Amino acid sequence: MEYPSLGTPPAGSVRFNTDSNKMEIYNGDKWWNVDSTSPNEQTGGTRAIFSGSYSPMNDAQCYINVDSTGNGIDFGDYVGTDRMSSASAASRTRGLVMGGYPGSPSTHGLNDIDCNIFSSTGSAFDFGNLSQAVRYAVGGGDATRGLRAGGYDGSRSEVIEYVTIAQAGDMVDFGDLAASKFVFINGAVSQTRSLFPAGGTPGYTNTIEYVTTSTLGNAADFGDQTSARGYCMGLASNATRGIFAGGSDPNAVNVIDYVTIATLGNAIDFGDMTYASAGVACCSSSTRGVFGGGSPGPGVTNIDYVQIMTTGNAVDFGDLSYTAQYATAVSNGHGGLG
Repeated sequence: MEYPSLGTPPAGSVRFNTDSNKMEIYNGDKWWNVDSTSPNEQTGGTRAIFSGSYSPMNDAQCYINVDSTGNGIDFGDYVGTDRMSSASAASRTRGLVMGGYPGSPSTHGLNDIDCNIFSSTGSAFDFGNLSQAVRYAVGGGDATRGLRAGGYDGSRSEVIEYVTIAQAGDMVDFGDLAASKFVFINGAVSQTRSLFPAGGTPGYTNTIEYVTTSTLGNAADFGDQTSARGYCMGLASNATRGIFAGGSDPNAVNVIDYVTIATLGNAIDFGDMTYASAGVACCSSSTRGVFGGGSPGPGVTNIDYVQIMTTGNAVDFGDLSYTAQYATAVSNGHGGLG
């Protein structure tokens, strides 16, 4: 039961609901139960799902346990069109795959949102739609919201929009990027912020923008990456650090750098991947960043990982169950979940 208050609470306010006996947090719109589960309770550890590919275009998906090492295991398929270069967002229980490119020269992108249930190993289901049919967008969000920023819909998009992950439906307007973004996969996120790096062609840039995930509004400048690496990098994060890996410079590179999400400032060198890759798919737990697939050529099955709170070169994790180029990845243990 809701009781009247003297005013509207600020986003991020916490209370104990004596009717439900649960902690709740106000997201700027309504009160939500605080998630008290963990990846270990949900799936026996942090589970990450890799989805889609290019050359050949497919609807394959496989999963790994981020906290261990080993090869990918078949998960199921997309609900709709084969695709690549989608954005992603996730809660503890659901992973969203947003937009993407079906390979048709006459199609700029898709507006589909597919949803996977992490605890299952079955095919995705239809969740809703983006407001634009885009590819090369970047995802973000926290335990409550999934964000889609930028992308390409015939021109470079500046749109940011969001959806409530627990409720299937279409995305609604959040605000705008300061500059159009032409990157893809997942942004670097904490429980409060979503970071969107720049990229794209022509005119690669190294800027990073951010938003406060629980509010609405336009993005603001965060700082710069160590280099302008194009639109094919992958991003991973825990609640403290965001990591940017790989990219096209204009060729595939093995660079990894990082930022502290709670501050503003430029990225710092972290180390190198074991292989140079553009179009790498990234995911994370509270301790690890994992990078899989990518180009050159028709794609690779490589998976690397790093310990997020250290610095140093990546280590081999295993292999994906399929050759993946410009795939996407999403996990139930990323930085936006704590």
